[in-house]
Amino acid sequence: MTIPLVPPPVLALGAGVAQHVLARRTPSVPSAVAAGVVAAASIGLAASAAAGFRRRGTTLDPQEPEKASVLVSDGPHRFTRNPMYAGVVGVLLAHALLRRSAPALLPVAAFAVLIDRVQVPAEEAALRGRFGSAYDEYCSRVPRWFGLP
Repeated sequence: MTIPLVPPPVLALGAGVAQHVLARRTPSVPSAVAAGVVAAASIGLAASAAAGFRRRGTTLDPQEPEKASVLVSDGPHRFTRNPMYAGVVGVLLAHALLRRSAPALLPVAAFAVLIDRVQVPAEEAALRGRFGSAYDEYCSRVPRWFGLP
């Protein structure tokens, strides 16, 4: 499968810009607190996953997953095969919470669907080709997303 032309960080930035356009409400103290908690947890999740890749010396480039040198299955990868993308979804969700905006959830959903239906299948095909049955076994025990197949 071919890796999509638009890198995930660009998609995330586009979703954030769309949220800014859609969300005109001013943050409140409770929304700022809730957003801060969600953002901190999400950034921690993504950063922990990225640190695991760096420690193992494997690529972080979502456009070239075939260059992966190690199948990382520890740390947050024990709970979801996509902790970095889950972290980005969480940061976008935090922005919607901060702005107290239901319409700002639309770009969150769009980002999640694009990543799930376009980016992740391309990455999974590359990883399956690279790691074979070890990757299949990993997929059989760890969901793509928290609690979801």
